[in-house]
Amino acid sequence: MKKILFIAGLLMIWTTYSYCQTKRLLFSTDFGNFKVLLYDFTPKHRDLILRSIRDSVYQGALFNRIINNFVVQGGEHDIDIEKREAADPQQLKPRLSAEFDPRAFHKLGALGAGRDNNPDKASFLNQIYFVVGKKITEAELDSLEIKKGMKYTSAQRKEYLERGGQPRLDHDFTVFGEIYQGLDVIMNISRVKTNKQDFPLSKVPFRVTEITE
Repeated sequence: MKKILFIAGLLMIWTTYSYCQTKRLLFSTDFGNFKVLLYDFTPKHRDLILRSIRDSVYQGALFNRIINNFVVQGGEHDIDIEKREAADPQQLKPRLSAEFDPRAFHKLGALGAGRDNNPDKASFLNQIYFVVGKKITEAELDSLEIKKGMKYTSAQRKEYLERGGQPRLDHDFTVFGEIYQGLDVIMNISRVKTNKQDFPLSKVPFRVTEITE
């Protein structure tokens, strides 16, 4: 009994330590609020969004590409990025190098960084998305392993099979956080009506602040 209590105590200490090391964000929307953990093992993307918040990048932002059973995307839209970069006389295309980690994958509620078709799979600086996903089967995971030349971990398989997600995005887009409270909010947003280009028919604004308490 003492041994069990000791192990439980160690697990509690480890969980608390891990939780305290992870930065947290509050997303405020007209649909309600939700909270996000940022992963310490994707530090470049964690630090980028924290800097963006301090620079007010996400204070007047919109979820501007919404696809039910896939993702809710926000921040700077692909079209606007393309126009801005095309108008740049120096033709600069700033990107953030990819950060892939087996602990960061496209499960339901995952926070990822958008990108274009650059060969390095580097991320846009001001575009994010949340996975709203779909049900996944064993056969789909087996097929993706062959197609991508990778192996899903037992933890990834369990999560995908029990809750769903978008495993086809793994190792192509960087995941750097996840919703830990208020998942129903992003799921409700994922169901808003959109046009044929996936723009919501009514604006869906959001604001991001860092949780510091």
